[in-house]
Amino acid sequence: MNTNIDFKELWNKQKMDIPDPKELFEKTKEFKKKSFRKLLLANITLLFTTAFLLFIWYYYKPEFITSKIGIVCIILAMFLYLFVYNKMATFLKSNNYEMDTSQHLQQLLKLKEKERFLQTTILNAYFILLSIGICLYMYEYTCRMTMLWATVTYGVTLAWIALNWFVFRPKTIKKQQKSLNELIEKFEKINNQLIQK
Repeated sequence: MNTNIDFKELWNKQKMDIPDPKELFEKTKEFKKKSFRKLLLANITLLFTTAFLLFIWYYYKPEFITSKIGIVCIILAMFLYLFVYNKMATFLKSNNYEMDTSQHLQQLLKLKEKERFLQTTILNAYFILLSIGICLYMYEYTCRMTMLWATVTYGVTLAWIALNWFVFRPKTIKKQQKSLNELIEKFEKINNQLIQK
């Protein structure tokens, strides 16, 4: 029995699961389209929300300065988020088929970096400003309630914010990162295979 095993030969015989570059370009294109649609939806939703808040300010004319500051904080939170999110539009709209796989990989890595900044720093600032704005806005109306109902109102509102912060936000971030990471991983496989050849 021969105990000398040639590991290099076994390794070379192993089949590598290398994705098709054309298929990857199509998946990247589809990912960018889907992300761009989300960007448009976020713009439309937050702009309508801003218009609604301005309508409330104009029509109901809050008396307390806290309510006005609250509305400004909420609008500021939304515009901060949209300002940074819209900077990703150039990456999402570009579909240059003349780029090679390494250039596509670099573009996806830049997109991942921008997405990480949006999902951490900007989303944290968004939630903080939004929470402060909602609490300030509600003060005018809760101070007219009994202490019990004011506590219940703030409790339910803060519980909803906490649920979004601790449950929905991490799930959404993981889902977004998963699809982008899968694309990056496949492009890295192709690039590593090209480097080895």
